[in-house]
Amino acid sequence: MSGMPRIAVTGFDGFVGWHVRCAARARWGGDIVGLGIEEFADPTLMDAGLADVAAVIHLAGVNRAEDPAEIERTNPWLAEQLVASLRRLDRPVPVVYGNSIHSFGDTVFGVAKRKSAEILAAWGEEVGAAVMDVAMPNLFGEHGLPNYNSVVATFCHTIAGGGSPSVVDDKELPLLYVGEVADRLLDLAVSPRGGQVLLEGRSTWVSEVASRLTTIASDYRTGKLPDLSDPFTKQLFNTYRSATFPDHFPIHPAPAEDPRGRLVEAVKASGGEVQVFYSSTNPGFTRGQHWHRHKVERFLVLSGSGTIRLRKLFSDEVVEFPVSGEKPAIVDMPTFWAHSITNTGDVPMVTLFFADELFDPANPDTIPEEV
Repeated sequence: MSGMPRIAVTGFDGFVGWHVRCAARARWGGDIVGLGIEEFADPTLMDAGLADVAAVIHLAGVNRAEDPAEIERTNPWLAEQLVASLRRLDRPVPVVYGNSIHSFGDTVFGVAKRKSAEILAAWGEEVGAAVMDVAMPNLFGEHGLPNYNSVVATFCHTIAGGGSPSVVDDKELPLLYVGEVADRLLDLAVSPRGGQVLLEGRSTWVSEVASRLTTIASDYRTGKLPDLSDPFTKQLFNTYRSATFPDHFPIHPAPAEDPRGRLVEAVKASGGEVQVFYSSTNPGFTRGQHWHRHKVERFLVLSGSGTIRLRKLFSDEVVEFPVSGEKPAIVDMPTFWAHSITNTGDVPMVTLFFADELFDPANPDTIPEEV
């Protein structure tokens, strides 16, 4: 896409890498140059991928392994392969390295990350390339892997599966939302400078995270939303939602009926901005075809019938929910999923929409994409 810098991301299909792809898509509408296992295993493929990029964000690495030697061996090797390719190409392009605060310590993982940083820094000093060492705290966000990416992901999947989070070692935990990291890494890639940046996280405790997520989940089973005016709560909520979708939906609120008619509660929330509206969609027409990075959005068909379709970014699999005013059904749109709603009936379909923030044309967080 015109105007999009050509940025390569190693480990593009990992947790942070996927969010960098999403952030780039929201910012420029295109995609990054993805470098994965195949490229690292084949110098020819690696050289082809790096041949004309303007910058590299190096995120490939091993966080955990049954054999600690794999962590110790693999992370520096990945940095060596990246440097070797840039040497062959004679391309002193800027490199942004996704490091960890654990590199300041002496764990196997920390030492391996520190060695990787030293390899990249030595190359940068030799050839005059800007190498930015970005030390990141514990990260959390949508679609993290349980028992691998973060304790937040582990708790979310445990609770979503009907279990209770287990706090084995309660300690202070600096947490940073991965979406903020993705934006920062892209900023550094387009405006490179050498040196080290320490990204600070929000100080919390493991037990506090478990308690917050347990409360969020308990309320959300009935469709109730937390206080979305608090950014940290909203980030935790969106992370939890990613572990519940699509099995958690649709939610069928219990109607209250009396001689006057029927009342269905669509949204119950604790604080924050709220925008609620309804639309009429003619037979055969579709609304939506976009996705959000932050916004919490809810659909509720009041009359008529239709189909809600959702597709996770960079995936071909589509989830569908038939919905009808005959049996009101709440479906929330998860972040990073393109979504639409189509009238499949023969009469106008009336749909109630909820968003947790007012629409801002200057910063709409509504990125066009077909399901």
